[in-house]
Amino acid sequence: MNISFLDNWRRRHGSAREPQTSDEAPMVDQEGVTELLSECELLRVQAESAGVELDDTPRSLEELDQLLPGWRDDPEITPWLGSDAGLYLGTVVVRTIPGAEWVIDGGDGAPVVRLSSGREMDVLEIGAGWAANGAPELSQMYGEVAEG
Repeated sequence: MNISFLDNWRRRHGSAREPQTSDEAPMVDQEGVTELLSECELLRVQAESAGVELDDTPRSLEELDQLLPGWRDDPEITPWLGSDAGLYLGTVVVRTIPGAEWVIDGGDGAPVVRLSSGREMDVLEIGAGWAANGAPELSQMYGEVAEG
């Protein structure tokens, strides 16, 4: 998935150079990347209109899972909201689970979350599924990675 602001960030920080293997994650400023990817403007607007505060906590993921999915009526919004939901899930994981960090996938250049165990979460795929179908639930995915 092409995310224009991420492509621009990669060019400025030298991450758009030759393709990398999944074993060669670039060195990145984790707080800067987390701050950038946590913006999720469309998701924040949807959440705010429903009275949900996105405060980067696991509880906020539970509250997002309870939103009525009115966006599914608009096929143009659903993929964007899915990307935002995935990035927000990743933000919560990186900020609350020790050793979790953002890395750039060597295959398609998408941001993924790598856990201390080495497992990688394709948060964009998870978010797309949540926005389109309601599954997997964001809080469920968080719970799975938080356990171990």
